[in-house]
Amino acid sequence: MLILSRKPGESLIIDGRITVKVVRLDGDVVKLGIEAPGDVPVHREEVYLEIQRNNQQALAPGRIPLPRLPSKSAATAPV
Repeated sequence: MLILSRKPGESLIIDGRITVKVVRLDGDVVKLGIEAPGDVPVHREEVYLEIQRNNQQALAPGRIPLPRLPSKSAATAPV
């Protein structure tokens, strides 16, 4: 792990495409600003881990299949 010291207003650049800036210090909380291209997902760690957990569960065998929606032709047929 690379450990860097930055003061409020200072930044670091990752891969020439992502800028992480220390915006403000509020007590023991650091406020960061992140500029990244739209194709680079940026998540808080707990959100990222939840996404990974959900993806793994979706791949697990033995899941109950979701019910099928009626076909478009059946849904638009007059009653």
